[in-house]
Amino acid sequence: MWLKLLLCGLVIAFCAALGYFAAGKYRARKSFFTQLYDLNEKYLSELKFRRMPLPDFLSGCKFTGDFQKTVESFLAKQTRVNFSYLTEEEKADALTYFGQLGRGDSRSQLGFFEGKRAMLSERKETCAKESKERGELYLKLGILAGLAFVILIV
Repeated sequence: MWLKLLLCGLVIAFCAALGYFAAGKYRARKSFFTQLYDLNEKYLSELKFRRMPLPDFLSGCKFTGDFQKTVESFLAKQTRVNFSYLTEEEKADALTYFGQLGRGDSRSQLGFFEGKRAMLSERKETCAKESKERGELYLKLGILAGLAFVILIV
């Protein structure tokens, strides 16, 4: 009897973990666009007040995950945005964004990055909402699938 209960608990936990990992791409999108929005805000502040050299500015910012890899590739002058969780349009926008960093005078950069603020804010909010909804959905589906397997086992 205890063995069956243990097996049932493990099956439910395994299926819930599968649901959690299936929603990973939505969490990664949320993280990417949150960090891109934060970079935009910091860079706008930098352009308005300090105007420090771009490599020093980017080295001073702390990022994580795939976004950190993108910043490092930009600093190595090989900007790549090849993440499977981004659409082709989002990849092109990110490449355009990084292509404009440090190009031209501060006034034209302020105009460009101020214009990107609304788009990045919208994407950040959309990805956060989608991450929350899909994350909960996939976790619940994983638990339900685990319960279905338990019913079949018992």
